[in-house]
Amino acid sequence: MPAAEDELPPYNGIAIADVQLVVTPEQAVAARDALLVCDAIGFDTESKPTFTRGETSTGPHLIQFATDKKAWLFQIGHSTEPHIRAMLLAVLERPLPLKIGFGLADDVKRLHAKLDIRAAGIVDMSVVLRTPGQRNDLGAKTAVAKFFGLKLQKSKKISTTNWALPRLNEKQILYAADDAQVALRVYRHWLGLGNQLPPLKPVKLPKPPKTGIS
Repeated sequence: MPAAEDELPPYNGIAIADVQLVVTPEQAVAARDALLVCDAIGFDTESKPTFTRGETSTGPHLIQFATDKKAWLFQIGHSTEPHIRAMLLAVLERPLPLKIGFGLADDVKRLHAKLDIRAAGIVDMSVVLRTPGQRNDLGAKTAVAKFFGLKLQKSKKISTTNWALPRLNEKQILYAADDAQVALRVYRHWLGLGNQLPPLKPVKLPKPPKTGIS
């Protein structure tokens, strides 16, 4: 019988030295070039949580990409620097590299709503790993336990912090980077078991509101 998740040894995530917060145009170009040569990259976003009923999220406030060895984080405020948006467009709107993550439907919709980016090549491992008759999607924590026999730390205290802060702390940075990279690691392991991706289906984006002008 497999060990309970809480009894498993911890998953060792990415080191802080391998995570870069992208700010300058030069950093954005270097990140773009490193990501575009990959076949697949880890991808996720973080948004400041909403606690009031009816409150609309203003996220994403952070966008994360990861390769097998490094991660890049992009902070998104009320306005986005042109060089940051250009980099995001270059990576996200191309079908390759594949963007691997867990539970990406809302991330893709928020990207479109806030930045008018139509992400392509999205591989949602929560959907890919779904088995016939499965009622709940498999999350990153469960996938890491299943495939690696390790416990992925997913602190609710960190996940519900303010991702819109101008300066993120180290715990937030590592949490966000791990979210992106662990999806890529699960994907590569799953492929290594002889699995193949099904045809990709684009996330359905909301239709623009009718203006009443014919």
